[in-house]
Amino acid sequence: MRSPVADLLADLDAALTAVHVEWFLFGAQAAILYGVARLTADVDVTARVPAHLSNRAVIEAMGHRGFRTRFDDPAIVEQHRVLPFVHDATGLPVDVVLAGPGLEDEFFARAVLHDVDGVRVRVADAGDLVVMKVLADRPKDIEDVVTLLRVQKASLDLVHVRRTLHLLESALGQSDLLPAFERALARAN
Repeated sequence: MRSPVADLLADLDAALTAVHVEWFLFGAQAAILYGVARLTADVDVTARVPAHLSNRAVIEAMGHRGFRTRFDDPAIVEQHRVLPFVHDATGLPVDVVLAGPGLEDEFFARAVLHDVDGVRVRVADAGDLVVMKVLADRPKDIEDVVTLLRVQKASLDLVHVRRTLHLLESALGQSDLLPAFERALARAN
């Protein structure tokens, strides 16, 4: 018997594959796959929607696989670039983040296949997940970073993580991402 998350991921994959949308799992569910002990009921994915496909077409495809939107205002999608759904069969929420060009293209290129209760799922690379969680900067995300660094340190490309965070700092006009990462790394050690 599959887990509710695996059931959701199977339906999500069927919906997005039907309209030729690439996607990968990130967030807490990805952290769990990398060894972070975490309680969460939500699922976060990034989707690359082809230019010829409308958000409405994605919403309809998701609807055919048992997902309903958790919003009434289409401006939410435009403002936040997120399609929030709930999976009727499991009751679990899922946020489909619409990918933009640039960094997310690199995340797609490095995403790796994982087996989630018999469902093959592309998951953000562990180093990229660290970057995303440092960028999110919520206390629970920083705790996930510390744990990821403890359990995945041998396989993480820390040079790449630092380089990506440096590029993000430059692009965003911030100077707090690398220090946050270094503090998390010190705690992990």
